Parts: sequence; structure tokens; C-alpha cells
Amino acid sequence: MIFAAGLGTRLKPLTDRMPKALVPVNGKPIVRIVLEKLAAGGYDDIVVNVHHFADMLEEYLSTVHLPGVTVRISDERDLLRDTGGGIRHAAPLLKGSGRFLVHNVDILSNIDLGCLESGMPGDAVAALAVSDRKSSRYLLFDDDMRLAGWTNAATGEIRSPYPSQALSHCRKYAFSGIHILSDEVFDIFDRTGFGERFSIIDFYLRIAAGYPVYGIVPDGLELLDVGKPEALSSAGDFLSGAAVRP
Repeated sequence: MIFAAGLGTRLKPLTDRMPKALVPVNGKPIVRIVLEKLAAGGYDDIVVNVHHFADMLEEYLSTVHLPGVTVRISDERDLLRDTGGGIRHAAPLLKGSGRFLVHNVDILSNIDLGCLESGMPGDAVAALAVSDRKSSRYLLFDDDMRLAGWTNAATGEIRSPYPSQALSHCRKYAFSGIHILSDEVFDIFDRTGFGERFSIIDFYLRIAAGYPVYGIVPDGLELLDVGKPEALSSAGDFLSGAAVRP
């Protein structure tokens, strides 16, 4: 699933006339770049959620033809549901898959998607691709790389289902916006009382003590968040870098 429903406020004024997913990098819409990466990684059934300029994005996606790949729409025109709510809303398209990958539309990376999936522990509800890079917000993991909390490095805020003293030796990693989930999450959404609109990170933090959510640190991970205007100018060079893999 590609998250493409957001308002793209960081990319204004570009997103005053188009969805973030259609902002071009080297003349190619961002969503096309992500679709091609997923297809190269072996994903042949891809769901894209739409909200902001939904008609424009849906029309564009109808013109995309990748051999052996089906692209389906999760329609959020009525309500922007945030990341967790977006996944829950797409349940009819995702249930029964066993596992599914979720990818933010504005993230470009050299991640090896096959290695990410093969590295997901068998008992995991979700596995998050993370890296040791500078960020204002970090996810906290124990020695087994199981999620234990979240912290804002600037404010010192900590969120966790565990007592704060238990987090003193946790490892800090930044989230990539790429994760793999078991479709067991749909039942957990119901059991834990999550509604139509919520953050998937909030969900992970609430369930972390009772359900295994892991972090995976891919070797040599490089990524670029092109949801920021300053990153667009360097995106072309990033994509042409020798380190970029399918």
C-alpha cells in the first residue's frame, strides 16, 4: 500500500494545484517512482489511497501500466484518515494477504524490499524499517529490536507502554516510512478500539507491550524525504546514485 492521500502541506504552493504524489522528480511523478520500485521488488498488487486532488491522482494511476502489476484505489475522499485509519479503511483490499508492505509516497530510498520482508520475525505484527540517522523523533527498541517507545529529541517527551526508567538503555532509530504488517492488525484494530482516523505509530505504541512490533535496520539504508521542498532539488542526484537498489 502506498500512502498518497495526504495534503502535502510542506510542498505548498506545488500542492495547491496537484496531489503530492504527482509532484515531479526528474520529470516523473513521485508515485510512479515508488510504484516502479515496488514492482521491481516483486510486489504485483498495489493499493494507493487518495484524498487530496483524488480525481487527478486516480486519473493518472489509470494510465500507469507496469507489466504484471495491478494498481487499486482506496478512496478516502470523504475523510482523510491518517496513516492507521488509512490502512484500516483499505481492509477490503488488504485482508487475506497474510503480510503487506506500506510505503509513504514521499520516501525515496535504496532499500532492498526483499531483504526487509525476509527479515521480518515470524511472530511480528509489524516490522518497521529504521535507520541510525539524525532526526527530531526516534522510535525506541530493546535489545531484541522490539518496539518499546517513542521520543522527541527536542522536547524530551517520551511515549511508551513501559515505565520510563525501563527505556534508559533502549536503542534509538529513526523511522523510514516503510513497514511490513501482518493482516492480523485488522482484528487488533477492532480489539483495541481504534476508530476511523488514527496514526499507525500511535497504534504501534499502544499495542507494543502486548504484541510484537519490531524494527529492522537495513544495511546501508539511504533515504530522502521529498515531502520537503529543499529535498526536491537533490532528488534527481539521489535517484541516479550508484547505491540505489530495487
